[in-house]
Amino acid sequence: MKTWSWNNKHLTGAAGLAVLALVLTACSSGQATPAPVASGAAMKSGPIEIVYLQKQGDQQYFVDQANGAKALAKSLGDVTVTEVNLGTDANKAISELDAAIARGVAGIVMVAPDQAIGPQVIDKAKAAGIPLLASDDGLKAADGAAAPFVGFNGTSMGSSIGDKAADLYTAAGWKASDTRIIAVGKADLSVCVQRLDGAASSFGKKVTGAPASIPVGTDNSVTDALNKAGGVITANQGVKHWVVWGCNDESETGVVTALQNAGVAPADILGVGLGAYLTCKDWAAGQDTGNKASLYISGNDVGSAAIKVMVDKIRNGVALPAETIAATHMVDATNWKAEGVVCT
Repeated sequence: MKTWSWNNKHLTGAAGLAVLALVLTACSSGQATPAPVASGAAMKSGPIEIVYLQKQGDQQYFVDQANGAKALAKSLGDVTVTEVNLGTDANKAISELDAAIARGVAGIVMVAPDQAIGPQVIDKAKAAGIPLLASDDGLKAADGAAAPFVGFNGTSMGSSIGDKAADLYTAAGWKASDTRIIAVGKADLSVCVQRLDGAASSFGKKVTGAPASIPVGTDNSVTDALNKAGGVITANQGVKHWVVWGCNDESETGVVTALQNAGVAPADILGVGLGAYLTCKDWAAGQDTGNKASLYISGNDVGSAAIKVMVDKIRNGVALPAETIAATHMVDATNWKAEGVVCT
């Protein structure tokens, strides 16, 4: 697994990845053959059940994802989606997977709490002859072959965030000497590493002499980000300005809240979130906030896309695409409603 690397080596002018224009479409990466999960499963007609096993299923993004999956299932007819909140428990993921296999579900979609269980999950689904789709966080078999995936391109998402943060930083006219970047997220989750590395790389390409970056490892929750940021703030009393980005909206808004609670003015914080489902709350309330922008990702779109390709596999025998990538949009206080962000 890639090691922690969200540091200043990315904040240079070195060549990086170009930002991809993503659409909600199935595409092959061309780099790896998907793990052969239940490739020989027979086509089925009549009522079918698909289980959607989700880590941290109480987070708004995953609530939206489950709702999108169920809405698409209803429109297709005779499709039931059963969502299961796994929290952060990898053992529960395996036990719920076993339970789904035992009752003979037609398809399995999983957002794994820990990517290390990938080989076990893929082997179990394959042995049972049930198609498996990895959602949001990729899963790999023991031989390194990736399971079919639906979600977002992590590096491209990060690049969009870094670009926006760089534009805001340049417009603010701040100096690197009294500014720090906080990059926050789960250090052992590959998609977080991709997002945060992508942000650092694109920021560095647009900003000469970028501020120092401080990586903060969390469990991707608001509470953990808020708590972990406290020590960083205490250790950097001389810093006047802060740039914040994170693996998700929980991470970024948690740090921004910690900064504001510590007395840092919103004008001295440039926070760029990922999700928009939490950053939008300040905008909806008309509050002066350090949450300046967020990359809007729709859990609804991912959930519905997962069910679409899974039902096509189950009923029509169409192979699961290697990757199904969803679109993203940068939003802020001026355009979040027009872009379709639902702020609950």
